[in-house]
Amino acid sequence: MKATLTALTIAATMFASSASAFDPAHLQQLKNTGKCATCDLGGADLSGTDLGGTNLSGAKLISANLRGADLGGTNLRDADLSGADLGGANLSGADLSGAFLMDANLMGANLTGANLSYTTYMQGAILCNTTIPDGSVIYSGC
Repeated sequence: MKATLTALTIAATMFASSASAFDPAHLQQLKNTGKCATCDLGGADLSGTDLGGTNLSGAKLISANLRGADLGGTNLRDADLSGADLGGANLSGADLSGAFLMDANLMGANLTGANLSYTTYMQGAILCNTTIPDGSVIYSGC
């Protein structure tokens, strides 16, 4: 995970002045600690990144590229994933439940090929009170 995040940090620095809204300091925090609760990573390119088991609760991942990322067992509780590209991502065992004021939001997210299934080692993704791409709210795992 560190090698991948190092490359992402370099890419983030190169494109820091571009249209992406993420905070480069938050990306560095994720790289250094393996967690980044309530971080702003909106628009960040995290494609193919191993974020398995990471704490990203309350993170802003709006329009983030998470295509092919490993989010297995990741805490995404209250995260805003609206417009995120989760195509081919592993979300097995991820907690996407929306507690308190802000629900995990997948409105407009691409979930094509995303793994939300049960595995031998992890439970399926928790989608309690979660808005999914078609705008409906599901209560799986509540």
